[in-house]
Amino acid sequence: MKDKLSFSSYAVVGFMLFALFFGAGNLIFPAQLGQNAGTNFWPAVLGFLLTGVGLPLLGILAMSYSGSKNLQELASRIHPAFGITFTVMLYLTIGPFFAAPRTATVAYDVGFSSFISEGSQQTGLLIFTLLFFLATLFFSLKPGKLIDYIGKLLAPSIVVLLLILLVMVIAKPMGEIQAPLGDFQGNAFVQGFLEGYNTMDALASLVFGIIVIKTIRSLGVTSTKGVLAATARSGLVAITLLGMIYVGIAYLGAVSTQELGVFTTGGPVLSGGAAYYFGQTGTILLAVILTLACLTTSIGLTTACAEYFQTLFPKVGYKAFAIFFTGITFIIANFGLANIITYSVPVLMLLYPLAIVLMLLAFLSGFFQHKRVVYAITIAVTFLISVTDGLKSLCNSLGIEYFDWLTPILSFYEKVLPLYNQGLGWLLPALLIVLFGSVALRGFHVRANASVK
Repeated sequence: MKDKLSFSSYAVVGFMLFALFFGAGNLIFPAQLGQNAGTNFWPAVLGFLLTGVGLPLLGILAMSYSGSKNLQELASRIHPAFGITFTVMLYLTIGPFFAAPRTATVAYDVGFSSFISEGSQQTGLLIFTLLFFLATLFFSLKPGKLIDYIGKLLAPSIVVLLLILLVMVIAKPMGEIQAPLGDFQGNAFVQGFLEGYNTMDALASLVFGIIVIKTIRSLGVTSTKGVLAATARSGLVAITLLGMIYVGIAYLGAVSTQELGVFTTGGPVLSGGAAYYFGQTGTILLAVILTLACLTTSIGLTTACAEYFQTLFPKVGYKAFAIFFTGITFIIANFGLANIITYSVPVLMLLYPLAIVLMLLAFLSGFFQHKRVVYAITIAVTFLISVTDGLKSLCNSLGIEYFDWLTPILSFYEKVLPLYNQGLGWLLPALLIVLFGSVALRGFHVRANASVK
């Protein structure tokens, strides 16, 4: 038994974690943020880093610190039924319903669609996603080799290819940074914080954390303290890489508006930037970057999903679930990126606050003596707020009026909850419940001891 790994082992596990996190969405959203933030670049980027980098690390550490075998066990501290329901929803969200299909559709839209004629786009998407998910299935059926395939090969390739582009951007910016747009004109930090939701990395961290912990244990570290320390060090490698790339891509977006104009998504920013610096070669380079980034994420999501559902239905088997989820993901991917994003945003508005609060509770559990009642009340209040945010977002995505019963609830929340209009109305109530629960239980404990004496 040992408590430490070599530096090279930390680097390999860190690269594996980086690759699992880093998908096409992580390329597109910082580029879009940079364009919109303009001269408010740094506040917006810092907010984005908090959710895009800080929360994923927090999620991984929460899984290690809690000592839970998996996400379901951690979520079951609220209630066993909640544990299963929340975990299933999270796995389906970051797996076959939204995040996994998005990996292929974004790679196709940004990297390959420009090579396909307008009338053949659907056929092109079908062929691309078929090949993409066949590759995903091949690697997913060999989960024991995940660290070799991803940590030692694909992840370093992504970093090298991205650095080539970003060095050119820094050495020769396309233009001057322009004035901020839209919501970034006001509180750019909060807007950047919310933009980080789109990466889905905080949700994925609660799943990938188990993969990292198992990998570390397989390398010989078995003590709780050793696993936590190794997880932290490997996580720092991953988030340092993520943070550097996020800042670089956001900077690309910020300096691109004068030359390329402003786009509604970050995809054209990346393709335009690659073409500006490298011409046709740049477009091919971008296609390679996107495909590698998306493929590594897709492999990780499929593996994690199949492993979890095998624990729920052990008679079915891992291989059958891997094939099933790959098939479902392939079908959904062919509905197109726009439809996937339309229906994913409301689900993220529901799940993200619950996931963040669950992470915080894992760390703060000792303050309220690990009492289930504090877990349950905190999550219940957070859910009451986040579910209305999800429904509100769904109505906005579909372009329909708010439900009659929803309007007064939204009005009430806007009046009484700080930061509600910024999408953070759940934060203060959750913290206050934990604080009140901790103080009340401590006072009860003191009074009980006094009565005994």
